[in-house]
Amino acid sequence: MHYRKAELQDAGSLAYVHVHSWRTTYRGIVSEDYLESLSIVEREKRWVSILSDAHYTYVCEKEDGEIIGFVSIGKERSGKYEGELYAIYLLEDYQGKGIGKALFDIARGGLKNMGFNSMWIWVLKENPSKHFYYKYNPVLLKEEILTIGNEEHREEGLLMDLNQKD
Repeated sequence: MHYRKAELQDAGSLAYVHVHSWRTTYRGIVSEDYLESLSIVEREKRWVSILSDAHYTYVCEKEDGEIIGFVSIGKERSGKYEGELYAIYLLEDYQGKGIGKALFDIARGGLKNMGFNSMWIWVLKENPSKHFYYKYNPVLLKEEILTIGNEEHREEGLLMDLNQKD
């Protein structure tokens, strides 16, 4: 596997990973109608916008160049905290192989290089992969209601110290 900063031409692959990861990760949590309504074309437009601006998105690609996962980070959006993990997604077939941890380590290192000492993370309370974050001893600071489609879901706001040792 190879890890690198995402480029504008990666927008379509990022959209593919984003949509397919949502469909597998949130199956049984988020309505099937909503998951099926996710559009790779629409996500690609968003990724073109993100990648055209100042961004910190990194991809994992196989030897053949296929992108199978990504992580996106930056300044925390509300201004209350320092850094934020905006997104981390990995195709289902590649989960559980250490790739997510490698992407997460890239995120932590990237935020530290930006001068941040902490990382804010939003995660759906029902997300079966949320235990991954808890390995790093974050502090649960708040819960909020998030509307996805026509359904309400609880989301946990976690704050992680970037200076702690694994």
